[in-house]
Amino acid sequence: MSVVDLDKIISLCKRRGFLFQGSDQYGGLQGTWDYGPLGVELKNNVKRAWWKRMVYERDDMEGLDCAILMNRLVLKYSGHEDTFSDPMVDCRKCKKRYRADHVDPNEKCSEGGTHDLTPPRPFNLMFKTTVGPVADDDHIAYLRPETAQGIFVNFKNVLDSTNRKVPFGIAQIGKAYRNEITPKNFIFRAREFEQMEIEFFVKPGTDEEWYRRWVEDRFNWYVQLGIRPENLRKYEQKAEELAHYSKATTDLLYRFFPDRPDENKQFDEVEGIANRSDFDLTCHSKGGKLVLKDGTVIPNQHAVNKLTWFDHETNQHIVPYVIEPSAGVDRATLAFLIDSYHEEQVKEEVRVVLRLHPELAPIKVAVLPLKKNHDGIVGIAKEIKQTLQKKCGWRTVYDDTAGIGKLYRRQDEVGTPFCITVDFDTLGEGKDPALARTVTVRDRDTMAQERVAIDQLPTYLAGRLGSA
Repeated sequence: MSVVDLDKIISLCKRRGFLFQGSDQYGGLQGTWDYGPLGVELKNNVKRAWWKRMVYERDDMEGLDCAILMNRLVLKYSGHEDTFSDPMVDCRKCKKRYRADHVDPNEKCSEGGTHDLTPPRPFNLMFKTTVGPVADDDHIAYLRPETAQGIFVNFKNVLDSTNRKVPFGIAQIGKAYRNEITPKNFIFRAREFEQMEIEFFVKPGTDEEWYRRWVEDRFNWYVQLGIRPENLRKYEQKAEELAHYSKATTDLLYRFFPDRPDENKQFDEVEGIANRSDFDLTCHSKGGKLVLKDGTVIPNQHAVNKLTWFDHETNQHIVPYVIEPSAGVDRATLAFLIDSYHEEQVKEEVRVVLRLHPELAPIKVAVLPLKKNHDGIVGIAKEIKQTLQKKCGWRTVYDDTAGIGKLYRRQDEVGTPFCITVDFDTLGEGKDPALARTVTVRDRDTMAQERVAIDQLPTYLAGRLGSA
């Protein structure tokens, strides 16, 4: 397998309809991306696989879908309004702005020599807007910078409506917005992105055990869906690196940049698992308080409920601790794309194949007629396509726009696990009458072909596609 750089992935994504630059028709908008026909299927499958594992396969999880626009006080008492910022610098020569920790002061400036950078200053990353017809300070709102806060302020609502007991979690998938100073590296760092996030509420004293369990569980999820373990690392943040709300944080790092000479710089975060202690529920609770990193204390004078849970074992109201596994949908999607990309020599040509896990593959089956203008072949092919998609629930396509060899390569390149070819043997017009009502099924990864009876296709494919 050759090392794949980001440029190859970007080229494949545009060529085959995975991703396009946002607002491309008008020159684009930096930091925004549109998911195309195959991209939206892949992204939905990543989210579906996460939801299945995190919610459906557990007995201690509830789902939530919170509004993107929230009362400004939510982000005041979470600390975002005062502290959610990155250090920004300007180059006095070229007038460009950079995130201070993302620019090398020895880097060449377009105006000659090296950059002449200003001292760093904080830049708040939240997108500000107004709610209602009056655009003044009393009507300010923000596009949420993360999905977590909606979960925290709904803790009591979920607790009361489901009769849950601690430990339990709340899962959410949704959009978030950050006005990044320098969005870059394709969908790795964008201004509009999607998160898969869990807030898992536990009794104080059990948090460290749950934290360790969640780190292992989240690492294994990526491996089970096809990420090679050598491309995934656990990085436990040092004390000086921790966010002010964090008791401990482990970042799951993926090898997003394998072409970089320094191996340590090849890896960057795809997910973070944090032990947030009782910081968030205390911030948002009636009578609670926000404690900023500099020691500033802001009493909560606006919350209407105490965010506690009554522990019948101790007859006490307690503020649960929170373990937060937080993953980026877009970064996870990019990681699965990179890890599945393979190039191999087949005869005298290079075969590009995405070896995506069947659960993630945008298309599960492609049905291909050997002859596109033969009514009998086309009729059976389209009938198979309808059966597999409508009755079996697998995303299935029919394609007759090229020769069979080219059609195979096209499906390899987008990660389709199986291709079905309908030919003259299927009609009983070949040399072997026993092949009537059978088709050729080709495996993406091995390119092996097998004749399968049409009425056995659902069973045959179900055994190979699993829960896809």
